[in-house]
Amino acid sequence: MSRLVLASASPRRRDLLVDRLGLDIDVRPADVDEAPKHGEAPAAMVQRLARRKVSAVNAEMEDLVVAADTVVIVDGDVMGKPETPHEAERMLRALSGREHSVLTGVAVRLGPKGASGVDRTKVRFRRLGPGEIQWYVDTGEPLDKAGAYAIQGIGGIFVEHIEGSETGVIGLPLGRLAVLVASVGANLMDYRAS
Repeated sequence: MSRLVLASASPRRRDLLVDRLGLDIDVRPADVDEAPKHGEAPAAMVQRLARRKVSAVNAEMEDLVVAADTVVIVDGDVMGKPETPHEAERMLRALSGREHSVLTGVAVRLGPKGASGVDRTKVRFRRLGPGEIQWYVDTGEPLDKAGAYAIQGIGGIFVEHIEGSETGVIGLPLGRLAVLVASVGANLMDYRAS
């Protein structure tokens, strides 16, 4: 029987597929170098990384493999995951009172067929005070999130406006995923848990 394989260690991507859609999945994190190439555009980077993750995972020919990669862009600068609380504070100050873009590259593979795409969502933060930033960083939530926040978590209180896919900001745009899965001849709902 075919399985849906998630090539990611992200608990947020897992939650979207399992908790929100009720799918039965097999989590197999992909081990790939996520360093950007010199001069590579952010959209090209997230799509390339999603494709590499799909290719890096061992799966049966009949398995549907799904992978994604997410970055936050502000003033043309790519914000990945902060490595320290100080870096998280710096990122949150840069996002305060401003609009930024969240790019998520998604790739799928089913046998010899593959498809990929990029989802772009605009997010506007309200102005954040230094105390709020420090409080949020102290929660620990920002430390493993692109752009140092989780829209589905505590960080959602900072969001003033969103234009696009909330699930794309979380890390896996479900609408885009469904279209890509259909393009390789499958249906996400065929993987629902029984």
